[in-house]
Amino acid sequence: MLDLSLINGPVPAAVTVVAVAGLVLLAVGVRPFRIVLFALLAGTAFAALVGLVVNVVWRPFPEPLPLKVLVCLGALVLALVLAVVRWRTRRLLTVVSVVVVLLGALSGVNTFYGQYPTMRAVLGPLLAESVDLDEAARPAAELTVPDGSALADVWQPSNVPDKGTVSAASIPASTGYRPRDAWIYLPPAYAVSPRPRLPVVVLLAGQPGTPRDWLDAGQLTTHLDAFARQHRGLAPIVVMVDQLGSLMANPICVNSPRGALETYLAKDVPEWVKGRLVVDQRRTAWTIAGFSQGGTCALQLAVRAPSVYGKFIDIAGQAEPTLGSRADTVREVFGGDAEAFRRVNPLDILADRRFPGTEGVVVAGQQDVYYRDEDRKVYEACQRAGMDVRWTELPGGHDWNVWRPGLYDSLPWLARRTGLVR
Repeated sequence: MLDLSLINGPVPAAVTVVAVAGLVLLAVGVRPFRIVLFALLAGTAFAALVGLVVNVVWRPFPEPLPLKVLVCLGALVLALVLAVVRWRTRRLLTVVSVVVVLLGALSGVNTFYGQYPTMRAVLGPLLAESVDLDEAARPAAELTVPDGSALADVWQPSNVPDKGTVSAASIPASTGYRPRDAWIYLPPAYAVSPRPRLPVVVLLAGQPGTPRDWLDAGQLTTHLDAFARQHRGLAPIVVMVDQLGSLMANPICVNSPRGALETYLAKDVPEWVKGRLVVDQRRTAWTIAGFSQGGTCALQLAVRAPSVYGKFIDIAGQAEPTLGSRADTVREVFGGDAEAFRRVNPLDILADRRFPGTEGVVVAGQQDVYYRDEDRKVYEACQRAGMDVRWTELPGGHDWNVWRPGLYDSLPWLARRTGLVR
C-alpha cells in the first residue's frame, strides 16, 4: 500500500471523484440557490486573489502558481463556505465532505508537481532511517587506484552492505549565512575497508524547498542504492545542502546582503566535506547539481567556481538567477548595479569565457512552459563556451516527474566521467 502511486493511476482518480462528490453533497439542499452561487464566487475570488498576490505583487517564486493549483484552492474555499451554511443541520456529513475536498485539493496539487509519488514518500521523515555521521564515517584503510584506472577496475569488495546510509550534519558557513542542516548519503562501498575515494555530488533542491526534499520527494536512497547494487556497492557520495536559508528565501546563490551563498557552496561546503569524509578530491570528481532554482545555482557554480566543480547537472533551471524579472533582481539583490549582475550571470560569463574542462548535463521538461526554451539557450551557450555538455528532454513539466529522472538517468554518465566505472 505504501508504494501505490499517488500521481498516476487509480488512487488520484478515485480521490478526485470522491472530492467532487463531497462538493456535490455540500451543495445539494442548500437554499436559496444563490448561496451556492455566492460560495462559487467566493472560491473563484479567493483563487484569483491568491494568483494576483503571489504571481503579480509578492512574487516569491521565479515561476507563477499554475492554474491547477489555484483551482484546487478555489474548490477548497467553495467547500468551506458551503460547510458554514450546512453546519447546523448535517455536521457529520459536512465534516466528512470538507475532509474529502481537502484531500482532493492536496491530491490535485500533488499530481501537478509530482512531489509525493507514493505514501512512502509522504511518510518519508517518519519512515526514513538515519545514522550518526561519526558512526557511518568511522576511520578505515583507503584503497589506492592507479593513475589511468577507474575505481571499478581495482574494486574487489567483500561483505558490501545492501544499502547506503543517510545522516544529518551541520555544515557551517564561514560568513554570516545560516544554513539549515545538510543530509549526506554514503553509498554501501563507503562501509567497506579498504575504503575507496568516491566522487561527490553536491545536490540542491528548488525554491521553496529544504535539503530533505531529495530524500522524500526525490526518493534518493532508493535510486542510489539501486545504482550501487548494480556496481558492487559503488555510487557517488551525495551531500544535500541548503542554498536557501529558509523555506521561502531565494538568495540566488551569489554573495550579497541576502547571504554569502557563493562562498558557502564554493568554499565552505567543499572544505568541510574534504576534511570530514574520504572522497576523491580532484575537481573532475566533483559535481554540483540541482533542479529549478537549484539548477540555476548549479550552473552559476559551474562557471563561477570551475576549479571546484568540474561537472554540473542543471535540471530545469532558469537562464539566469532571478527573483521573477531581471529588473527586480538587479534592484533587490545588486542595489541597481546592472554590471554587478552581469559579472555573476552565467550566460554573460559563458559569452566571454571558455570552459573546455567542464562537463555537464542540461535537463528540460518537454511540457515545461516556463523554462524549456531557457534551458535550451543555456545548453547552446555552454556548447559555444567549449563545455562537453549533454541535452536531455524528459516527459513532464516543471515538476518532480522531470526532476527525479533528470538526476537518476544521468548517473551512468556521471559514474563514467568521474572515474567511478569504465
